[in-house]
Amino acid sequence: MYSRGVADTTIKITDEIRDRLRTLAEERGTSTRSFVERLISEIPTHAEREERTARALAYVRTNLCPDLTDDDVRRAQEWRADIVAGRAGGRR
Repeated sequence: MYSRGVADTTIKITDEIRDRLRTLAEERGTSTRSFVERLISEIPTHAEREERTARALAYVRTNLCPDLTDDDVRRAQEWRADIVAGRAGGRR
């Protein structure tokens, strides 16, 4: 019997990914379904990331650095993107 609000959904994935999902779920002592639900529910949407960023910036400006400018934030975001892309932070 299914719980209210639960829908059956089929997705096509490779056997390798299916097996990996099963292994990851088993290692955590849960079902594949529960593991996927938890994993997906923890990934923020674009709108959620923007909301978190706005709250964090408001906190920083209120409590830590009142003179933080939008240009400071933009440069920090560019720096982070460079690090993630491997364009900064490596040994030379």
